[in-house]
Amino acid sequence: MCGRGYCAPRLITCIAGSPDKTSQFFACGGLSHMRHSGRVLLVTSSYPRWEGDSTTPFVHHLAQDLRARGWDILVLAPHAPGAASRETLDGVPVERFRYLWPESLETVCYDGGALVKLRENRRNLLKIPLLVIAQWAAILVRIGRHKIRLVHSHWILPQGFTVALSSGLLGVPHITTIHGSDVFALRGWIARQCKRFVLRRADAVTVNSSATQAAAEGLVPGISSLTRIPMGATVPSEDVEARAQMLRATYRRNAGPLLIFVGRLVAEKGVGDLLDAIAMVRTDLPDVTALIVGDGPDRKKFEREAEQLGIRGMVTFTGWLPSDQVQCHLAAADIFVGPSQPALDGTVEAQGIAFIEAMLAGLPVVATAIGGIGDVVHHNRTGLMVAARAPGEVAQAVRQLATDKAMADRLGSEGRRQANLNHTRAVSASRFAALYERLLS
Repeated sequence: MCGRGYCAPRLITCIAGSPDKTSQFFACGGLSHMRHSGRVLLVTSSYPRWEGDSTTPFVHHLAQDLRARGWDILVLAPHAPGAASRETLDGVPVERFRYLWPESLETVCYDGGALVKLRENRRNLLKIPLLVIAQWAAILVRIGRHKIRLVHSHWILPQGFTVALSSGLLGVPHITTIHGSDVFALRGWIARQCKRFVLRRADAVTVNSSATQAAAEGLVPGISSLTRIPMGATVPSEDVEARAQMLRATYRRNAGPLLIFVGRLVAEKGVGDLLDAIAMVRTDLPDVTALIVGDGPDRKKFEREAEQLGIRGMVTFTGWLPSDQVQCHLAAADIFVGPSQPALDGTVEAQGIAFIEAMLAGLPVVATAIGGIGDVVHHNRTGLMVAARAPGEVAQAVRQLATDKAMADRLGSEGRRQANLNHTRAVSASRFAALYERLLS
């Protein structure tokens, strides 16, 4: 096993040394064809609570893909009302630790994440110390009980912090992954010191975009253990198009463009700007329609806005949909619109997996030039970039793509090529697997 503070900088240098050779190495799967002894513990605060749960599944997908590559993955997540304490979910063993009794009080995580839950109910702040202590104790128990060789925490706080304390005591290597909200938000002095503690203690730090990387480097200038590994999206299955044709016939009106948005229905996702843009283009594109896929606390507000703008008949709010149905709805659409904007707490879109999913479906993308979106969407190559909080620019981009089919096809085709090359689940898993292997070798 590597000595702490020595292997991580060297392995990051090896991985980041040559972009061309690195991409070839990862594309071939690196060392992931081997079977691996010892367990890896993935610690997260956001994980599907049961089959068909609406919780964003990208950590679960990573766990599945790593197990398929021979890694013995165990997931540790907070318990939630109605969830099992132990189960195997899609082949992944999951253990959920309790932090409050009765379970109806376990309301800090899920349904949008801890930051959202704290904004919705400040009394959840009182439960944070109990969550942190319980998570720390659960990590110590799992490391000892399951002979854990490596711990991978997702989000700096609280997972990275509790793992840093645990791995330091037991001498187990620690990788922490920053997903964005954990580094953009929580800017108080205590939170910043806790983040710096984690980043300095971790054997390796991964980020999902250039924006997240810049924020991490702002916390710890010159950090040497950092590498960029975007989370990957699922490649659509072969039977998507047949189901998409039925959806297209249902929702598209005549030859008008069918727009689609996928994401949580909160102000920072920019759904309000999309609705304003539809109202602006309906004179030029009277048959325009839109699908709003997702759910969230602002859904009723957006439905009222659509009524007030007189476009309620043009917009369908589908609610939350399982991943396979999201793929079908994307394949049925003509243009993906994601007009994200900065949140009040400073959080921005760190990566935007929904943009990748749209590109894998071959859609031209309209996106705002904030956060890490620009790592995925390149203006006039894979989509059109607009300013945040600028519905007029969104409307103009929609007009341009709806009336210039050659441009729309070109952007959609290049977007699909780029997403398949750089942003699939397979690519992401191969990069994490190579990082695991090098850290343990």
